[in-house]
Amino acid sequence: MITHSRMVSLFTTLALIASSLAVEAKDSTALERPTKKPLVQIAVLLDTSNSMDGLIEQAKSQLWKVCNEFIKAKQNGAAPEVQVALYEYGKSSLLASEGYIRQIQPFTQDLDKLSEELFALRTNGGDEYCGWVIQRAVQELSWDSSSDVYKAIFIAGNEPFTQAPFTQSKVDYARSCKAAITKGIIVNTIHCGDDATGRNTKWKDGAELADGKYMVIDQNRAVVSITAPQDAEIAQLGVELNKTYVAYGMEGRYGLARQAKQESNVAALAPSSGASVQRAVAKASANYQNANWDLVDAAKDKSFSVKSVKAEELPAEMQKLNEAERGAYIEKKSKERTDLQTKINQLNAEREKYVAAQMKSQSGTNTLDSAIIGAIREQGQKRSFKFE
Repeated sequence: MITHSRMVSLFTTLALIASSLAVEAKDSTALERPTKKPLVQIAVLLDTSNSMDGLIEQAKSQLWKVCNEFIKAKQNGAAPEVQVALYEYGKSSLLASEGYIRQIQPFTQDLDKLSEELFALRTNGGDEYCGWVIQRAVQELSWDSSSDVYKAIFIAGNEPFTQAPFTQSKVDYARSCKAAITKGIIVNTIHCGDDATGRNTKWKDGAELADGKYMVIDQNRAVVSITAPQDAEIAQLGVELNKTYVAYGMEGRYGLARQAKQESNVAALAPSSGASVQRAVAKASANYQNANWDLVDAAKDKSFSVKSVKAEELPAEMQKLNEAERGAYIEKKSKERTDLQTKINQLNAEREKYVAAQMKSQSGTNTLDSAIIGAIREQGQKRSFKFE
């Protein structure tokens, strides 16, 4: 297995696949879509055995970056809804009878919840059954049946892809991968190690069976984001955005606390990861939604009325207001948020031009975020997604 020190860089690169724990969010395995927007469904399966500490570190910081890839993506002129699910496998503290596998989060749009779960992950030794965890993800998650939906599994690990318990031949990797693509679910494999080993241990074969991409990442490479002149202001505006959230009810209390905790978690990561900037950009997009606890997001639904919220469930500053004043208060916070988001997006457009110019003079990095984003763009285009 890969040592702890060798892996401490890997998952600092995952970002938005970007990104909360005290109370379960109102998401289920079957998310309701009020409108028929384009849809992206991604399941991330992470090896959390002893050797994977670095993989988890990259995931913490790069969840936001991966999800941000879809901010400017369009399918038939419309921006997609992005749902992400998360599994861990290969940890001996998980139940052997369930293949040392745990569904951490079903499909959700709650990026703070995903981020919180990633920061809570811990590793220890175990057996890594790739075929079994793929089978679980295919069978348990509520995958959309539409052919134009981009549905993909990304599985990352370093042990042989062929591992399976002797009593469970039905979870052979080949059978699981074929079952996935039969449902239109692409399986992308990410071997944490050298190319020859990945091929010899069937990571490449697993991807080819399900129309996916086989990738090898350099777990020893520290993930370093290009620093741009706009970064500090973008990160600060991202913090200012938090002041526009109007929490209501019990979930509001936990949601606001979760948001603040993820802000501090990301801020504590290495500045070179660029996580704070990517988180701010994600919060300025439609992919960051908290209608289950924030009145500003909830009010975007025309069927929602603040009258339906009990006075005692409102924040203290709203309880003394009458109905008209409460509506005006929400509108004021909504405008403040829109202004901040607009400014972030303007700065990020300038930042992207700067970063693109800098990247022309640098060689590509063989890390998790670059691997996932490359696969997303290539496969998304086959589902008629256009990326700016």
